[in-house]
Amino acid sequence: MIATIDRRIRHFLGGIRLGFRGVITLVKAAGHVQLVQMDGLAGEQLQDNELFQHYGYTSNPPAGTMAIVLPIGGRTAHGIIVATEHGGYRLKNLASGEVALYSDEGDSIVLRRGRLIEVTTQTLRINASDRVEMNTPLVTTTGEIQADLDITDQMPAGGRSMDSMRNSYNTHTHHENNSGDTNVPTQQV
Repeated sequence: MIATIDRRIRHFLGGIRLGFRGVITLVKAAGHVQLVQMDGLAGEQLQDNELFQHYGYTSNPPAGTMAIVLPIGGRTAHGIIVATEHGGYRLKNLASGEVALYSDEGDSIVLRRGRLIEVTTQTLRINASDRVEMNTPLVTTTGEIQADLDITDQMPAGGRSMDSMRNSYNTHTHHENNSGDTNVPTQQV
């Protein structure tokens, strides 16, 4: 009797598809959940499998990305993708505990050991509707700093703007003993 039950269980489980690997060929990213076309086992083509991702994180995996598909209820037609990997673009040799975001163009944000965050990109744009605050004793750069508006130093102490310092320098004179005031500087800032 036990052998019969075991045989029936094996027969039933044999009809349920287990999780499997596939390769993504296209992602439809416009909806609430991304839908993926992919090649499954033995050239099998899958349509509109849902790509589930962690809250607060989203990506659009490029063609050629490997994926793990879990067929809900054992049905391939209702599979969900729970993990993706593209070894050609993934950052290699991260130290234990390090975390990275990366793109296929070589951009990355790496949270390194030693409490260092490393950003690699061509253009870094920060869109802040109110302000950007940096609470640090030192900011360094190896390039130019350009500002469309004024720069003010020593703000908490009632500092002065670069524009007011420039105007003060460009219009200043010195009192010379017995000969009156000098002219304003000939080299303006």
